[in-house]
Amino acid sequence: MDEVIIRKAVQEDCGSMLELIKELAEYEKASGEVILTLDHFIEDGFGESPVWGAFVAEYNSEIVGISLYYDRYSTWKGRRLYLEDLVVTERCRGKQVGRKLFEATMEYGKSGRYSGMVFQVLNWNEPAINFYKKYSPKFDNEWFNVSIEFRV
Repeated sequence: MDEVIIRKAVQEDCGSMLELIKELAEYEKASGEVILTLDHFIEDGFGESPVWGAFVAEYNSEIVGISLYYDRYSTWKGRRLYLEDLVVTERCRGKQVGRKLFEATMEYGKSGRYSGMVFQVLNWNEPAINFYKKYSPKFDNEWFNVSIEFRV
């Protein structure tokens, strides 16, 4: 693969980013769960009070991967970087795009603002689990994921 450029996301990337998010949802067998609109996505990332940031991987002027993150706070450890999604389009997997995005995100987290990075991985997603194991993460089997949905 020729040169992949990793850069901070800009508002004009949001359409392509949302398509990658939908591709991830399909891979995770949850395509019906994506209710986010493009307008809300843009507002939440680039409006008056942005709640997320992202890096994108660009290849031949096309967005082929994203790393989307936001701030999380731990009363025990302080400010943490939460990696919400690391997505690489299917045709570019296995070409180091994910590694470049993940390492760019870790470097951002090490900037001094965060005490660490946290994220989730589905227990059946062996390729992702094996990818993350290269970075010596701590897998936690003690906590349940819990959510309450508010539909707007």
